[in-house]
Amino acid sequence: MPRFGDRLLHAWNAFMNRDPTPRRDWGESTYYNPIIVRPIRGNERSIVQSIYTRLSMDVAAISMKHVRIDENGGYIEDVDSYLNECLTVEANKDQTSRAFMQNVVMQMLEEGCVAVIPVDTTENPNLTGSYDIKTMRTAQVLEWSPDAIRIRVYNDRVGKFEELWIPKRNAAIIQNPFYTIMNEPNSTLQRLIRKLNLLDGVDEQSSSGKLDLIIQLPYVIKSEARRVQAEQRRKEIEMQLEGSKYGIAYTDGTEKIVQLNRSIENNLLKSIEYLTAQVYSQLGITDEILNGKADEQTMTNYYNQTIEPLISAIRDEYYRKFLTKTARSQMQSIKFFREPFKLVPVSAIAEIADKFTRNEIMSPNEVRQIVGLKPDADPESDKLRNRNLNKSNEQIAEDLGQQSQDVPVENPDDASIA
Repeated sequence: MPRFGDRLLHAWNAFMNRDPTPRRDWGESTYYNPIIVRPIRGNERSIVQSIYTRLSMDVAAISMKHVRIDENGGYIEDVDSYLNECLTVEANKDQTSRAFMQNVVMQMLEEGCVAVIPVDTTENPNLTGSYDIKTMRTAQVLEWSPDAIRIRVYNDRVGKFEELWIPKRNAAIIQNPFYTIMNEPNSTLQRLIRKLNLLDGVDEQSSSGKLDLIIQLPYVIKSEARRVQAEQRRKEIEMQLEGSKYGIAYTDGTEKIVQLNRSIENNLLKSIEYLTAQVYSQLGITDEILNGKADEQTMTNYYNQTIEPLISAIRDEYYRKFLTKTARSQMQSIKFFREPFKLVPVSAIAEIADKFTRNEIMSPNEVRQIVGLKPDADPESDKLRNRNLNKSNEQIAEDLGQQSQDVPVENPDDASIA
């Protein structure tokens, strides 16, 4: 516990310890968050954006790590590197690793392709391939050349977006695996977006406040004088409706009014329902997945058919661009891990725990951590052993030997005589 004088000397308060000098120059500032992906093509007005958000959240929920593997590709340990820090803790000064992953997927689905570029590195990537990545950012690809791309990326030092050319070998260029379904001009999803925008236009037109009236006058309008008289009569009715508190107007007994603002039947809604069903089936999504009522088998199929291609596309490009051949020869890799017990109901946890511990797959302490309990202090809880079987003679002898080593001997001569 620090002394009272030290606490007074080193304590700091954000409101009481403010600098009395004028405001510091923090650089350019904006009133909106620059790292949020803004929807394009009117997607924010349709159900498409909800699909993008759900996919990006589910991909971001899967952890990705810089690891070391064995000769069979099995996971051994995490690699203590800046890259692993970006993948597990903080990608840049504005985003955590999970928020950054969600940003990557959102931009990839929205535009069909996204570039992830290293911003701060330990060495110059243009001079050597042996460098570690401290921070990374997502970038929009504007132009392609054989060996480089022109990108638009946010510069967190000046607070604005900048365009620059970067070699392809230094950037992870991630293509949407569902590009032909989601991003092609005539793809199913783009057709659905256009239909939804048309439906929004029809709804706005029908709710715009127009009366859509046709006035039948008691005379034939063929001459110029009659047309001027009809136009004058129309303006009089408009002025009556606009100036009336309740929108009431009067007409002559010989005039007839026909109202046209009734809904007109068309096939737009049926076409939207058909395209929505096609998009769901092609992406492996159901209504139960979006509203959270899907069962375990449905969610398993969803993760295998939809989420796995997205996360694998990101992982493969990271592995190809951010790990050199030397690093790969040293058994370094990029792997992603999904918590297998998230979809398991509480009623099945006990049976699963029994099978995993009985078959020596997990230790009791590992099972306790899954259900949110603290590890047991007993060393036996960290061992892979079937608790339903008695210990063998070798194990009993080993335990007795360890116990005899742990018991202090006060008189060595007595111990030798015994």
